[in-house]
Amino acid sequence: MKNIVFDLGGVLFMRDPKKCTPAFIDFFSFVRQPELPRFWNEYDRGTLTVGQVTDELCRLNGCNRALCEEYMRMAIDKQEPVKPTECLIGELKAAGYRLYVLSNMSREFIAFLRRFPVYRQFDGEVVSCEEGLCKPEPAIYRLLLDRFGLDPAETLFIDDRADNIAGARDAGIHGFLFDRHDPEAACTELRRRLL
Repeated sequence: MKNIVFDLGGVLFMRDPKKCTPAFIDFFSFVRQPELPRFWNEYDRGTLTVGQVTDELCRLNGCNRALCEEYMRMAIDKQEPVKPTECLIGELKAAGYRLYVLSNMSREFIAFLRRFPVYRQFDGEVVSCEEGLCKPEPAIYRLLLDRFGLDPAETLFIDDRADNIAGARDAGIHGFLFDRHDPEAACTELRRRLL
């Protein structure tokens, strides 16, 4: 294995539930479902604006726009690096692996996440909102491989959603399903395999 590709949300960045109110967690409960709602996928694809998504969230949750806007700001501002993954990335970089991002992410979220020092460890990125493609569509995996000249047989993709891992495997890329509920254990297993 030479290339390690990371998803962002649920793998490298998350909101700490201990820092969130139950009402806030419930508001975004749809992100924990096996299938995301269409409007959120289109937000990640870059075809819906944050304002349009806020409208959808008002309808979905039956609450006023001011609260929806506040929660959207909080959803971005509360993102922080997952410490075990952040440490693993530093170790993989030091060991000589090439590191990449492949993520479904909206413009507002990715602009915030790119500010963190850990993001500078990556050698390249494919982000859905900038490509008009979303995982698990086959074209986004082909784009990753073609853009950076990666051999899929030498590439491992790490994601917390099984359908995204399946899409990577269909493209010949090895996959690792990351347990977002136990990042320490997931990183320990990755360390065992890769270092």
